Amino acid sequence: MTDEELHELAAKQAALGEVRGTPAPDPVNAPMIRHWLAAMGDANPVYLDKGVAPPAMAQVWTMPGLRDKDRSPVDDMLAALTANGYTGVVATNCEQTYHRYARLGERLTPATRFAGLAGPKRTALGVGYFATWNVTWYADDDEPVAEMLFRVLKFRPAATPQKREPYPLQPAINQDTAFFWEGVKDGELRIQSCADCGELRHPPGPLCPRCRSANRSYKVASGHGTLYSFVVHHHPPVPGREVPFVVGVVELPEGVRIVGNVVDCPIEEVDIGMPLRVTYRPMDDRLVLPMWAPGES
Repeated sequence: MTDEELHELAAKQAALGEVRGTPAPDPVNAPMIRHWLAAMGDANPVYLDKGVAPPAMAQVWTMPGLRDKDRSPVDDMLAALTANGYTGVVATNCEQTYHRYARLGERLTPATRFAGLAGPKRTALGVGYFATWNVTWYADDDEPVAEMLFRVLKFRPAATPQKREPYPLQPAINQDTAFFWEGVKDGELRIQSCADCGELRHPPGPLCPRCRSANRSYKVASGHGTLYSFVVHHHPPVPGREVPFVVGVVELPEGVRIVGNVVDCPIEEVDIGMPLRVTYRPMDDRLVLPMWAPGES
């Protein structure tokens, strides 16, 4: 397809307006909320006490399974971009708005609206298009509970004969996270700390959750941890990666948790509580990722 045809398809998908998906297979329920709070380390009892779900769970209730995916106005657009060589993808924006708490017993329904296509644009990753869409979650009474703007860059990876092809999944580096990625390049696992009260936090953020100070520093972690939880990713395909692979949540002795791939270990031997050590893997000529390999107890 030409650039003009891609924009024509985008206009057609946007003209469909808001397309309702299938209602959530299960109503908002206490067990799922309890699992979410445990996974997030959130000990706030107010949600279960008041019979409401954490707002950030909105997407959880309607996430599709491997074979249950609804067709939305976004899918044909992304498929067309992929077919035209824009195979790389990186998320650039995710903004959520919460209208009210979802209540126990409500069954949420997602509705997707394709918002627009911008491009082609030349970026550091390659020439590509920015695709934007909105998802709104409605309760049984058609009242909106939450909405999300999501934007991705679909790009054509730039091949350079002298260099490795850029890894298609590049992290978003900003003033809050630059120190972490600089440390990774130097072989250090840096954990953000409050320069006033010393509280450690990960992922990095602009304010201390304990004292609300904006003064930041970091501590170099030991590089050891234990596997707190994990998933084995089979589908969908991930550009630049061979499936299946393991994504784990690693608990560090410093008191924070970090997400990363578990490597150098057969999938069937990955187990909760196993000791791990950090290892640094170059993904291309610029990007190094911290991953986790079996370590000593």
